[in-house]
Amino acid sequence: MKKLFAEGIGTMFLVILACGSAVLAGPSIGVLGIGICFGLVLLCLCYAIGGISECHVNPAVSVAMWLSGRMSAKECVGYIIAQLIGATIGAGFLFWLTKLGIGYDYGGTTEASGSFLATNVLQPGATPMMALVTETLLTFFFVLTVLGATDRRTSFTRFGGIAIGLALGLVNTVGIPVDNCSVNPARSFGPAVFDPSAWPDFWIMIIGPLFGAVLAVLAWQVLAPSQHNKSYRR
Repeated sequence: MKKLFAEGIGTMFLVILACGSAVLAGPSIGVLGIGICFGLVLLCLCYAIGGISECHVNPAVSVAMWLSGRMSAKECVGYIIAQLIGATIGAGFLFWLTKLGIGYDYGGTTEASGSFLATNVLQPGATPMMALVTETLLTFFFVLTVLGATDRRTSFTRFGGIAIGLALGLVNTVGIPVDNCSVNPARSFGPAVFDPSAWPDFWIMIIGPLFGAVLAVLAWQVLAPSQHNKSYRR
């Protein structure tokens, strides 16, 4: 139960702080600033709850861990439910904050949807195929980083949180101009609950990240060090 609570709390703060950076300060910090915020939030969460739940806070990561044999299907489902609930609560707090301001110039607004919660929608000029390929490739990279940085057969797990945070910041910097960057179905789900205009593009934020996660698992099976490889320490 502690693991599920940690996943819920972690995903809630990922939405509040990371999506909040776009909603409350988007015009001031720009795409790079928002990407950095996403990365820093996840880096902090890795060290805050990583020792409890391994800090997935992302259904794509949980699915990858299940496919890799690092968790059971039942535990994976529990994690995903906790993540979706946490993301929804986080988006609820963010929505509430937007209602408390009077005449505040909110950032994170998208021309395509009129969203004020940094929902994942296609940006002007982007096509569904462009977004789908982007989400797949960026999630592939991100989940591959997670798998490598947390594999106990390597000697890099102590610094895994740093690599994982940097990876999320990088993919957001690239993906935000396309569809506000998801690589995380829960991050997309929470804000969409409060912005129905995001639902038409939501399928991209499910299929792209999950397919990218599968590709990352397959790639890591090829790249992963042997159990008896002496160049790696346990």
